[in-house]
Amino acid sequence: MAEAYLALPGGDMLTQGLRELREGRETVHSLLAAIGAPRLRALGVDAPDVFRSPEHRLYQLLSGEDSDSAHSRYNALVRRLVSFERALACER
Repeated sequence: MAEAYLALPGGDMLTQGLRELREGRETVHSLLAAIGAPRLRALGVDAPDVFRSPEHRLYQLLSGEDSDSAHSRYNALVRRLVSFERALACER
């Protein structure tokens, strides 16, 4: 099923993020998948509930890497997540 996600916008990031989420790793991609987990589960994706407050954790992680660009990077990542969710919903 993960291969099917690769064709969707943001599918590369979400495929990696879901794998890392299942492994319990806290990365940019896994936190992004955790943010989308409720909607992804509603769409039939196996997305475990691993992290509390993934939105805050993702922002903190991005701030630690580069505080000046954290806000714009966070918003860009969330837009990719939403694009993926919408494309997956249309496909279903």
